[in-house]
This record gives sequence, C-alpha cells and structure tokens, in this order.
Amino acid sequence: MKDYYEILGVSRDATADDLKKAFRKLAMRYHPDRNPGNKEAEDKFKEINEAYSCLNDSQKRAHYDRFGTSEGMGAGYGPFTTGAGFGDIFEEVFGDFFGNFGGTRRQRPARGSDLRYDLDISLSEAVFGTEKTLDFPKWESCRDCRGNGSAPGKSPETCPSCKGTGSIRFQQGFFSVSRSCSKCQGAGKIITHPCKKCKGMGKIQEQKSISLKIPAGVDTGSRLKISGEGEPGEYGGPYGDLYVILNIESHPFFKREGTEIFCEVPVSFPQAALGTEIEVPTIDGTAAKLKIPPGTQSGKLFTIKGQGAPRVGSHQRGNQIVRIYLEVPTKLTSRQKELLEEFASINGDEVTKSFKEKLKDLFTGVES
Repeated sequence: MKDYYEILGVSRDATADDLKKAFRKLAMRYHPDRNPGNKEAEDKFKEINEAYSCLNDSQKRAHYDRFGTSEGMGAGYGPFTTGAGFGDIFEEVFGDFFGNFGGTRRQRPARGSDLRYDLDISLSEAVFGTEKTLDFPKWESCRDCRGNGSAPGKSPETCPSCKGTGSIRFQQGFFSVSRSCSKCQGAGKIITHPCKKCKGMGKIQEQKSISLKIPAGVDTGSRLKISGEGEPGEYGGPYGDLYVILNIESHPFFKREGTEIFCEVPVSFPQAALGTEIEVPTIDGTAAKLKIPPGTQSGKLFTIKGQGAPRVGSHQRGNQIVRIYLEVPTKLTSRQKELLEEFASINGDEVTKSFKEKLKDLFTGVES
C-alpha cells in the first residue's frame, strides 16, 4: 500500500497549504520537461500527482485515512493517465507561482488604469489653497453600447472556438496545457455587430473637465487623488483613479521651506547703524512692521510669527523669516562722499588705502 503522506513528505496533519507547497516542490523537481527520457522521474511524477490528487480532496483524504486505500472513490481517480484532471491541478497549484501557468483563463472584470496630471500652482495658491479646473483628454466608457462594444440592441456572442472559456486546451506530451484563445483574445466572447460610435472598443476618447479643490499647505510633490476619474475598466470593471501631482512655481521674492517662508530685505547703512522700523511684504499681500535695532549686521535674521505656510489640514501657520542685508549705494553725491570720508576718518578707517596695502601694514606690524 502506498503512503501518500510519505510520498509528498508531509505529516498526517498537514494543511492544504502544506500539501500544495510539497507538491509544488516535488513537481518542479520531477517534471518530465526537466528530466527528458528519465523513466524513473516520470514514474515519480505520476506518483506525486496521484498522492496530491487524493490528499487535496477532503472526501478522498478522509476515505484514505480511514481505509488506507484509494479504491472505491469513483471513476477518474488514481494514477494520472489522460492529463485532463492533472491540467486543472497544475494550474491550481502553479497558477499563482507562474502567473497562471499553462495559458490564460477567460477574461474577468479588471479595474481601469490610473492617470497622472501634473499641475503648476503659485506659492500663494499653495499656502492658502485654491480651486482649479483640469482640462484633459481621457477614455470614457461608450454610452451608446454601455461599454460592451456591440451595437445597440446587440450583445457580444460566445466565442465558438473556446466556447466562452477564453482558452484552448491541447495535449503536450502526457499532460494537457492551455493557451489564450486567439479568436477572442481570451475574452470568451466576440463582437459580431460592433458599435458604430466606438468601433467595438467599448470606449471613446473625450475632453474632460474636472474642478479640483486644492487644500492650503500643499507643497511640491503633493499628490491629490480623484477617485473614479482614471481609465475605464475592462469587461465591466471599475474606473481607475486620477492622481494630480503638484509643482509649486518659484516666487521672485519669497522662498519656502516647509512651513517657513523666507525673504531678504535691504536696509541702508544709516538704518542698520542707527536702528529703524521698516515694512516687510508678506505672502498674503499685506505689510508687516519690523523693528531693526541699532547696530544690525548684514545677514541678521528676524522672525515674523504666523506669516508662513500651514500644514495640510491645519489652520496654524508657520513663520516668515526675514534676512537683512546691507544695501550699498552705487552713486554718491559729493556731499554724501564728503560725509562718509569724514565718518571714516573719525572712525579710524583709511578709505584711500587699498585692501592690499592694509594687509601689508598688518603683517609688517606683526613681524616688528
């Protein structure tokens, strides 16, 4: 008496998943295509098929466990002979492993493809949110034929070649395999009276217009999903989705990093030296007052609270960071030049000496 558990190398309490894994491993090892002309491998292959055919069937397994034999289980059971039963077993066990090994089954409803739309918006729109209209061409399910490709009043007919299965089974060696039906391309049905509007495709390309609300706080790379606005599905499947990818345009004055907005503001030498109050533009179009203390150096950073960008879903805004830089006049009147020279003299600066001369004096003083 054959011990099917021993043949597959599993215990008597093996689960269905354990059986499938064991069968898959052994079938790959002893498959005739991997062992051409090897009678021993062929016999072993038939033996593991017989064992799996029994143990994978709950009723046959119960009978085997009780009586220790496979006899009396009805016609068609036993060692593999015709290959018809084994073809189904092979597809069941190896379908997920090889992507439906042995052929394509009848096409089933499939979800449509997703679409991508790249959208440029301004920094202000990104900070405060906006609403945009998207115009683009896309495939839509044909309304005349409701997506089935047949003329109104007609329906797709069952493929005469595959009898609606979507695949053709044929014998290869001592077992059978299947391939996608070439007549219906695996659909199981053929269109004999195509729809005039879509030419039997079941879909047409139309210009689409969609209104999109963009929340405040989005940034470059933010992705907005619009459900059901992608490509139509195949064989009655659902539509895919539309993903809008945002790109924030650069601003001539402001730069953004996360929730903070940066800008650079010039001040004159007297303003920086004596201190002053200036007005700084903000992203929302208003001006904020900023106090510049006496002796402010070029590059000094100041913070204006609450004038930055929010995070998506939050009303709290970040800060605006202002960098001060000293603006040097390029043209001076004679009086301005006179006053600056006087200031330099009082301050001990020799404006007539070049930087090179000053360096020479510096190192000469060190050596002495």
